[in-house]
Amino acid sequence: MWTDRFSTAKILIVDDQKHNIHVLETILKLEGFNNLITTTDSRQVLSLYQETKPDLVLLDLIMPHLDGFAVLKQLQEITRPEDYLPVIVLTADLAPATKRQALTLGAQDFLTKPLDPIEAILRIRNILHVHFSHDYMAHQNQILAQQISERTQDLEQARMEILFRLARAAEYRDDQTGQHTQRVGKIAQELALRMHIAPAEAELIGQAATLHDIGKIGISDQILLKASTLTVEERQTMRNHTTIGAHILEGSRVPVLQVGEIIALTHHERWDGQGYPRQLAGADIPLVGQIVAIADAFDVMTHHRTYKPARTIDYALSEITCHRGTQFAPAIVDVFIAWQKQQT
Repeated sequence: MWTDRFSTAKILIVDDQKHNIHVLETILKLEGFNNLITTTDSRQVLSLYQETKPDLVLLDLIMPHLDGFAVLKQLQEITRPEDYLPVIVLTADLAPATKRQALTLGAQDFLTKPLDPIEAILRIRNILHVHFSHDYMAHQNQILAQQISERTQDLEQARMEILFRLARAAEYRDDQTGQHTQRVGKIAQELALRMHIAPAEAELIGQAATLHDIGKIGISDQILLKASTLTVEERQTMRNHTTIGAHILEGSRVPVLQVGEIIALTHHERWDGQGYPRQLAGADIPLVGQIVAIADAFDVMTHHRTYKPARTIDYALSEITCHRGTQFAPAIVDVFIAWQKQQT
């Protein structure tokens, strides 16, 4: 598996004695290791390591200027915790304290001077094998992480498409473009942001708001598409779309559907308690319901429906302002009006 990598492995040899370097070069070249970098000056190790990115460092411990421990500290400082630092220490000092210190600073193995050529090659091959295996696994993990990221994006895209199509299904009979649900979602998200709701939560509200009228699936065309004024009974039936929508979405563990359930149920509640289906009032109305109530009313007023023509934005803003504190939450109306005035 590693034949090609062994033949091209870069090995950095650090020893202040030229003779020791020559011995190592001879041993390594006889085994086919020809990509060798050497230095007798330990002060050059850090720059050489960064420039050449060797697969293995053979490091003497006793050297002038910087000893092997100091070099190990330098290498450790530029090595990420998840990286493998392939260093074999060359030493004649096998005292336990020396070994512990070198291992603590990142050394992987030891070669005892004077070197035994067979032992040296075996240990070098073992460390290179571990190093290459580590690199291989790291590469595979990167590929796996990329694949997971791509699958996650695909799932999110699929989730959003299903959400859009579910919302569009509810609107299809009285808004075949499905744009009402999307517009309400965008308005709700932007309004939430302007109320200083965290971006991720505002985005969730915007997505869930597209489901506000999902309960219309359960309302007959005879009522939903009626061009004339609804009777009292028909109006009551139409109001059932709030509870129908909540029942469709209830029991989900998906956050966007959980928020969607709340919105579907409460977006026709009124600040004064005269709304439906539960006649909630004031702060008892969930915030997401208060937000979508304004977003929905504004979009309905400014776009054509089978039972009414589109009104101007000025008209819609005037109506929302007029119903501030009765139908709509005063603080949210103020934020909405200020935002809309900035658009003109």
